[in-house]
Amino acid sequence: MTDESHDPWTTLSERRVYENPWIAVDHREVLTPAGSPGVYGVVRFKRVAVGVVPIDAAGQVRLVGQWRVPLGRYSWEIPEGGAEPGEPPAVCARRELAEETGLRAGCLQEILRLDLSNSSTDETAVLFLATDLTLGPAAPEDTEALAHRTISFAAALTQALTGQITDALSVAGLLCVCHMAKTAPNSPAGLDPALAKIMLRGL
Repeated sequence: MTDESHDPWTTLSERRVYENPWIAVDHREVLTPAGSPGVYGVVRFKRVAVGVVPIDAAGQVRLVGQWRVPLGRYSWEIPEGGAEPGEPPAVCARRELAEETGLRAGCLQEILRLDLSNSSTDETAVLFLATDLTLGPAAPEDTEALAHRTISFAAALTQALTGQITDALSVAGLLCVCHMAKTAPNSPAGLDPALAKIMLRGL
């Protein structure tokens, strides 16, 4: 039987080798679970990743496109950002949705929590569903050159399932919202059954 409370790794030493305002990298000298010497690098994130799936009354999703430097390619995604230390993820979600798309959510619902790349980072994510949307001015940051696309939920889900959308938060968020739509009105998740029916057209 597996002891899930027992850490089989032994840390002999740990030192910080790099740090900036967003991440820090720690280097560990370790003994592996087999008892052999080794090294382990851990990337520690200073912000919680936040993603928002915005669904309008017509069952459409607003996507954001931008160049992702680590990947060296363009990426279409749900609106995303990072919650500052101590900032509630829901506050960050509303801010990023408004900044990146101009949309304001009358209803914002937490739907999923994730651990990202957990073999090498401690980054966590919180995902939200945003509905009852109104449009106002967008205010992207100076580091963001954003494009926007509004497509049906069915089209967005298809893109996630066929590799056209590869961002982890976007794929997980769209799949979670699809499950919510398919289980409405029997699910306590709170997705409006009429909206769910519209979203599922074409699937």
